Amino acid sequence: MKLHRAKLLRTQRHNAQGVGRLKQRTMPSRITAVGVAAVVAGLVLGGCAVRPTSVTDAAGGAKFTMSDSTPAPTKEIGNFNWAMYAEPFSLDYAYAFDYPDNTVLSNVCESLFRWNADLSTSPGLATGVENPDPLTWVYTIRQGVKFHDGSEMTADDVVASLSRHVDPEVGSFWATAYQNVESIEKTGDYEVTVTTTRPDYIFNASLVGATGVVESAKTLESAGKDYGNSSTGVNCTGPFQFEQWEAGESITLTRYDDYWDPDLKAKSQQVTFKMLPDATSRINALQTGEIDGGFAIPSNAIDILKANDDAGSLYFGKDTSVQSMVFTNLGGTFQDVRVRKALMMAINREALIKAAEQGYAGKTDALTTRSVWKDASSETADEAFGGLLSTPYDVEEAKKLVKEAGAEGSKFVFATASLNAAFDIAARAIASAAQEIGLDPEIQTMSNDKYTTLFSDPEARKNVDLMVTSWYLSSTEPLEMYSVLRTGDFSNYGGWSNPKFDELVNTAYGVQDPDARGKLTGEAAKLASDEVVWGPLYETVTTMWLGKRITGADPSINYMYFPWAAKIGGH
Repeated sequence: MKLHRAKLLRTQRHNAQGVGRLKQRTMPSRITAVGVAAVVAGLVLGGCAVRPTSVTDAAGGAKFTMSDSTPAPTKEIGNFNWAMYAEPFSLDYAYAFDYPDNTVLSNVCESLFRWNADLSTSPGLATGVENPDPLTWVYTIRQGVKFHDGSEMTADDVVASLSRHVDPEVGSFWATAYQNVESIEKTGDYEVTVTTTRPDYIFNASLVGATGVVESAKTLESAGKDYGNSSTGVNCTGPFQFEQWEAGESITLTRYDDYWDPDLKAKSQQVTFKMLPDATSRINALQTGEIDGGFAIPSNAIDILKANDDAGSLYFGKDTSVQSMVFTNLGGTFQDVRVRKALMMAINREALIKAAEQGYAGKTDALTTRSVWKDASSETADEAFGGLLSTPYDVEEAKKLVKEAGAEGSKFVFATASLNAAFDIAARAIASAAQEIGLDPEIQTMSNDKYTTLFSDPEARKNVDLMVTSWYLSSTEPLEMYSVLRTGDFSNYGGWSNPKFDELVNTAYGVQDPDARGKLTGEAAKLASDEVVWGPLYETVTTMWLGKRITGADPSINYMYFPWAAKIGGH
């Protein structure tokens, strides 16, 4: 999803004031929304109980199987085409925030560390890091790495690239990751030292993503405000280099033959990202071979593609995304936690998953997926997830809670947009559930651009009480999620404030041991859950289609920050 320039500037100003980064993630547009919506009207709006179908099909077999990889390619190819449901707003890493931006950029610009398919971390443009004291991070910069213009990467480039995130004039969407950074300094020809004002053991983990991207300092200076746009592009170190951006049509990358890592040298000479916002056209192009592959397959097209194995293969992999309701006004209808809890209990989430996601999702009471708790012990993760508030489907109990809170007949504004079929269905189900328990929703259906603005502009959501988001984490660190719910954070849309929660999160930032940090995160998660600050609905799975002609990419959410296209070759 794109932000209009004026809206972007508003966001930049917010960030310049130190309030954090924008976080709204979009999904592919509709394919057969009307037909599926009719189904959900019978299943969800009528409140019928439907058996869980998130992991099994009608025959009782597995609905989908997770994969860690795809068959290795056996030969190089000249090119392949990749489907995009929307055009990137920018290729400037400081604003690369959404799925389309990072799907492209991850192949061109690299970070200090890599986020692997299993969501582990390994060296990237930094060969190592030392943490000699709680306030100091010393990065050893890889030697012999060249930018696409042939110049060699040095510590000066790293300093210039990272420093943009703390520059108010830039207004980076990733400023929150640098909230505790005091200085970024060159301390050797290939050494950069970051000093923080307080211990921050989340900072280093964030460098697998846009926060750790390195661009040529010379390019940043010469491109100025045009950096990352369709005419200037970028000049980084990835296995592909920027070639051409035809606005509204395509972005073409070509293989960079002087790439530093022989294991990830691109197996295709070229990749072209085709903008196909119409989901029906996109899916048809995948089936005919006009387009070779794509991520984020619309859920109501998954069964269609699965059945067409003559055309290609569909893969399911690790994700960090959770679909949630966001209560944006805690001073109105939703000021009483009993009302927020009642709305959660009035939604038949099992039926919603079946109708909206065709079963390709899983019910959850958490705002994070289990996958981001990788560095905590299983016991700690179990305790964190087990301690969360459960809101089983119970309309009668929900009605009682609304009555006890004195909220019967209470009005609220529910903002929505036709982002995709699943989003439409979820919106209808939530509105119907609210009506069933005695609330009075006013639906405001917005354009996609206007809806996105709700996540960046407080003025835009001034009269909005509820919205829905697909929220993914950009690192394997659950504290990233709960950090945005602290008092005054940019993404704390409802203005929730709990001093004990703030203390837990801020304390966790300074805890080095991931398991001990996980325990504190779990305590914070329980507080947010008990207060139903956001209402988690279900977690999704990464989907990827590979046509018959290509293979090699990993089905994992790491495609946002890992050069996945370099692994694609021919059979």
